[in-house]
Amino acid sequence: MKYLTKTLLLFSFIFFQFTNAQVAQTEDTQLKRNEGSVDDQFEYVISKSYTYRGNGKVYKNVQYHWLTELKASVADTLKQKNKVIADTKAMIEKQSGEIAALKANLSNTQVELTNTNAEKDSMSLFGIQMSKGGYNILLWSIIAGLLALTLLFIVRFKGSNSATKEAKRKLEEVEIEFEEHRRVALEREQKVRRQLQDEINKNRDKK
Repeated sequence: MKYLTKTLLLFSFIFFQFTNAQVAQTEDTQLKRNEGSVDDQFEYVISKSYTYRGNGKVYKNVQYHWLTELKASVADTLKQKNKVIADTKAMIEKQSGEIAALKANLSNTQVELTNTNAEKDSMSLFGIQMSKGGYNILLWSIIAGLLALTLLFIVRFKGSNSATKEAKRKLEEVEIEFEEHRRVALEREQKVRRQLQDEINKNRDKK
């Protein structure tokens, strides 16, 4: 029983030492002075620096070259961050310019679309832009006016034609009457001439 207890204690001690060694190795692997993020490097310096207490406070002794390396690492990190910020700012400015250009193009497109719709909804008459409604009203008004003038012309033409026919008929009647009068007058003239000739003949016979 005692032997078993001693054996268990021995194995426990060995396992504990092995675990501590693994943890220490893992910490050394994870925390490196010149690698990893700035936070990891700070953690390495803090964990590896000498700690002592005095006047109720905790102090850390850090090697000078660690501080210079850490300073250089922080400077490089800040430089990279500044470069990223500058690149991001330049990208934002570029995108802002592109957005402004797109807005201008969109505005021009909207103006062109408005003008196109206005031209589509309007028609040109004698160089004057008119809406389709106004154009249709004007067109139908012109057509109605022309139809009214045509009807008036037809009515007047019919009236003039009737008057012309009546005038022709009266002229024909007058011509007929004139011809009849001329014929009667000619017959009278001939009769008078015959009578005159008869008188002349009688006078000759008496002599």
